[in-house]
Amino acid sequence: MDIYDQVAGVLSKTKRAFLDKVAGVLTGIRPIDEELFERLEEALIGADVGVATSLKLVGNVRKRAMEKKLREAHELRTELEEEIRRVLAAGDHELHLGKNALNVILMAGVNGAGKTTSIGKLGYRLKKEGYRVMAVAGDTFRAAAIEQLQVWCQRSGIDLIKHHEGADPAAVVYDAMQAAKARKIEVLLVDTAGRLQTKTNLMEELKKIRRVIARECPGEPREVLLTLDAATGQNALSQARLFSEAVEVTGVILTKLDGTAKGGVILGIQDEYGLPVKFIGTGETITDLEVFVPEHFSRALLG
Repeated sequence: MDIYDQVAGVLSKTKRAFLDKVAGVLTGIRPIDEELFERLEEALIGADVGVATSLKLVGNVRKRAMEKKLREAHELRTELEEEIRRVLAAGDHELHLGKNALNVILMAGVNGAGKTTSIGKLGYRLKKEGYRVMAVAGDTFRAAAIEQLQVWCQRSGIDLIKHHEGADPAAVVYDAMQAAKARKIEVLLVDTAGRLQTKTNLMEELKKIRRVIARECPGEPREVLLTLDAATGQNALSQARLFSEAVEVTGVILTKLDGTAKGGVILGIQDEYGLPVKFIGTGETITDLEVFVPEHFSRALLG
C-alpha cells in the first residue's frame, strides 16, 4: 500500500461525511441560485470546515460561477474542488531542521490530543532519517505523563531527560538543552503539559519554556508544533487560535484521523489561522505518522 492509499483509508470516514453533506447539494440539474449557495454553506459548516472558511469557499465558488456563466448545480463541484485544493496547498508544510546543529521542537496541545504519542512517533521517524534525537519531559504536573513519555521513548529508541513530578518545567528544559549540547544532539523534542487553553497560568508556563529555549539557543525553537485531535471538530479551531496567541505556532500535527468523520476541520485550521498541517496521525503504532501532502489529502477527500 502506497502513502496515498494509506491516507485515503484513514480519511474514509471524513470523505463519506463530506460527500454525504456537500456532494448531495451539487448533484443533478437544478439551477444555480442563492438558495443553492446557502445550502452549500450549511453543508460545509456541517462538515466541520468552520464558518469563516465555509463562507469564503462559497463566496469564491459564487464568483467563479458568475465568471464562467455556469448554470447547473453539478457544474459547481469542479469549482469547489479547486478552491479546496488551493486552501490545502497554502502554507509551508515542511519540517525545517538545520544540519549539524541543535534543533528544538516545542510540542504543545491539550490533554488527550495525542501529543506524547506524536513525540514518540516523530522521534522514531527522525531517528530513522539519521538525526540524533532526544526528548525532554517538560510535563511535570503528572507523574503518569512522564511515565507515558518514557514508554514511547523506549519504543522509538531515543533518550529522555526527566526530573521528578512537580519540578519546574522550564528548569527541566534548561537542563535538557545543556545535555543536548554536550551530547551533540541534533533534535530535541520538548514535551509540555497538556494544558487546557483556558488555563492562563499554564499558558504562561508555556511562554516561559519558550523564552528559556530562545535564550539558550538563539533562533530556537526551530518549530512549535500544535497537536490537535481531529475528532474534536470545530473545537480544534478555538484551540488553534488560543495557542497561536500564546506562542508562535509554526505547524500542526493532526491526530486520530483514522477514527473520525471530522477531518474537514483541516481546511479551517489552515485558512483561518494560517497554520500548515505538517504531519497526520494515521494509526496507533510507532510508524503511523505521515508527512502531510496537500495533494494526497485533497485527492483522498474529494475522490
